[in-house]
Amino acid sequence: MWAIVGLGNFPKKYHRTRHNVGFMVVEELLSRHSLKFKERELYLVTTGSVGDEEAVLAEPLTYMNRSGSAVLKVLARFGVVPENLIAIHDDIDMPTGRLKIRLGGSSGGHMGVDSVIERLATMDFIRVKIGIGRDLDIPADEYVLKKFKRDELPVIKEAIQLAADAVETILSDSLEAAMNRFNKKAT
Repeated sequence: MWAIVGLGNFPKKYHRTRHNVGFMVVEELLSRHSLKFKERELYLVTTGSVGDEEAVLAEPLTYMNRSGSAVLKVLARFGVVPENLIAIHDDIDMPTGRLKIRLGGSSGGHMGVDSVIERLATMDFIRVKIGIGRDLDIPADEYVLKKFKRDELPVIKEAIQLAADAVETILSDSLEAAMNRFNKKAT
């Protein structure tokens, strides 16, 4: 069993902001596989087949910096080991729309990933990172809560599709196959 968790801020006012691209990817996977969420104490969740694999898909009902509590509860409830966790999140240090898949490593300053690492007591889980760009004139904590600009929407929509493809590739082929296919430099 795999756990696919999008990281973001749950209150509706953050819907479609840069910090919530992880949610957008999970919602794309829900649509592709005809799955629907149920609400639990700290997260939205569903289970089903993604490709040939059984998976639990979830979104924390917390703010980003408290994502780890929900992720820990999801893994415990469904008996998923951290090595089978795919956390999907934004990355302010990558150009808008760029993807990077990696296993383990530090959080790179991402508060949601920090929370997951702290609560799971391990860095050994898969991350699918989506670049959201950066505006040096806006503090990072404000920038991530902004919606994408009109000219960025086609780029981010494609990135969400590709990130969903990447998750499906991890499950159907392997992490290495997904990294080889999707970790390309922006052109």
